[in-house]
Amino acid sequence: MDLDLKGKSVIVTGGGSNIGRAIVLGFAAEGANVTIGDIDVEQAQKTAELALRSGAATAQVVKTDVTRLDQVQAMFKTAVDKLGSVDVLVNNVGWDKLMFFTQTQPEFWQKVIAINYIGVLNCTKTALELMVPRNAGSIVSISSDASRQGEPREAVYGGVKAAINSFMKTIAKENGRHGIRCNVVCPGVTIPSTSEEVGTTSMWVDAGSMFTPEQLEKIAKSLPLRKVGRPQDIANAVVFLSSAKAAGHVTGQVLSVSGGYSMIG
Repeated sequence: MDLDLKGKSVIVTGGGSNIGRAIVLGFAAEGANVTIGDIDVEQAQKTAELALRSGAATAQVVKTDVTRLDQVQAMFKTAVDKLGSVDVLVNNVGWDKLMFFTQTQPEFWQKVIAINYIGVLNCTKTALELMVPRNAGSIVSISSDASRQGEPREAVYGGVKAAINSFMKTIAKENGRHGIRCNVVCPGVTIPSTSEEVGTTSMWVDAGSMFTPEQLEKIAKSLPLRKVGRPQDIANAVVFLSSAKAAGHVTGQVLSVSGGYSMIG
């Protein structure tokens, strides 16, 4: 199916590694122009080069710390200067370190909030300033099924991701009259297929500190589909939701892509 994304201007934050990388390549396959905002420029550049080989009209990298509004604004300016507009924003940047809440400290809380939530606020505000005057646009934020179920060792992260779910619903209601659609994708456990998909700043750089092979096997067996997620699974949902042709009447939705871990009506 032609998703009518060819030539569209798409920004993907954290697009160098893992889920973000797959999202970039998903848009590339549709012939989009992709701007990757990432603090790991080397890894993002590898993804951009692969995106060009995969069909992207253009692919560029802008070093961006999403917790800093000035850097976010500079990233959007770079995209607009080159492409004239921003049609799609994917708030993908995320970070966590698995530990029980009693093991955490305020410094950790602030880092999780800044990367996972303040970054979404910065990017969404900047995107809306461009999209509202044009009466068009799509914003997709990556949340987590930890926001819907509650998950041990992800208390702060899950709470912040729940905030994203609520925030995006509100943004959808406020800006639907401007033709802007806002949706959320909630991954479950989603692991890179190869080490090449992971940059040095990724939370998956030391995969063994996240889950042991035995834990992943148990997780897979507990899911209705009997398998953990891969980045492409998430990318497929994001690209679909970004398409006005395929999902033009879909907004304010929180979609779990987790092998059936979360089933919320």
